[in-house]
Amino acid sequence: MIKETLADLVRIDSVSTRSNAEIIAHLERRCEALGLITRRYPYADGRGVEKINLIALSHDVQEVELALVGHTDTVPYDPNWSEATNLTERDAKLYGRGACDTKGFIAAALTAVENVKAKKPLALIFTADEEVGLLGAKKLAQAKPLRVRYSIVGEPTSLRPIRAGKGYSLAEVVVKGREAHSAYPALGASAVFRAARLINRLESIATQLKQDQYAAFDPPFTTLNVGLIQGGSAKNVLAGECRFTLEWRPIPTQPSEHLLDLFNAAIAEEMKSDPDFQCAVDANRQDTGFETSPDSPLVQLLENATGNKSGTVAFGTEAAQMKLLGSEAVVIGPGDIREAHRTGEFVPIDELERCAMVLRQAIEKLC
Repeated sequence: MIKETLADLVRIDSVSTRSNAEIIAHLERRCEALGLITRRYPYADGRGVEKINLIALSHDVQEVELALVGHTDTVPYDPNWSEATNLTERDAKLYGRGACDTKGFIAAALTAVENVKAKKPLALIFTADEEVGLLGAKKLAQAKPLRVRYSIVGEPTSLRPIRAGKGYSLAEVVVKGREAHSAYPALGASAVFRAARLINRLESIATQLKQDQYAAFDPPFTTLNVGLIQGGSAKNVLAGECRFTLEWRPIPTQPSEHLLDLFNAAIAEEMKSDPDFQCAVDANRQDTGFETSPDSPLVQLLENATGNKSGTVAFGTEAAQMKLLGSEAVVIGPGDIREAHRTGEFVPIDELERCAMVLRQAIEKLC
């Protein structure tokens, strides 16, 4: 039963800081029992912890008609939350870490595959480190172990097919100044003041970005945010350095570099008015968005199967990496994204069971 499958998955602690070897071994056994061919793609994360991507195939091939994609890692949980790794049923809902994001989808995928025989090549793809930067999916996209025609990527969307998503980008910005006693400001230069002028220019860029719109999104343009800022060493010392984090979410029709180009132009303007201005930008994450045509057979299939019209989301998903494997991609899954990542995370039982039926229909029609 699907509830027992989900209970087994939730019981395995697969927070991103840990190795996901245990849950991969469990999924490997499940898939091999279904007659699928499994292939491991291990790597070490930035802390040297073993992580594993797993691909399970219905046929021993390099190209598949359909891939069902779910990430095995979860965000951390409160150690006082007794249900975190002990799936609990209450009020027609199943509570536990990952029940919604995205072990529920994985349980539905396993259930769907149990009940249908694929004639065309089918793949189940289980990734690592989605919650900390889509790292496992990026490793697969770089390795290109197979080509995919259609992919269904698991995320909690309340069973609404998502055909487009924004990208996600981050840059760490360091502005330099010269320390001096605050009673004699002419002897130094405040990095905080310099950063403030630059952030003021970013606010103007945010307004400029609204001119390039993609109506299907809410909001329908690339957004940016300065969410973290830190500078200075004491209240009576001019700050010698100020750091801030710039985040932006580009619409899929706009390259991530567009904002960087605007930002670099703003820095150049500051250097004209202040020849001593120094600023370093480390754009360490630039995840593209994805877009699948509303006329795609996969989009239409999932709209018909769920009765829900397709839409878009403003957050990043592994669909962009599936696109790099040649795929038309749609994001869908049971549960609400607003219930993910919090104590008391849950998935409605009816959505979980319906998701398995929808995935089964997709397999039957495409494979």
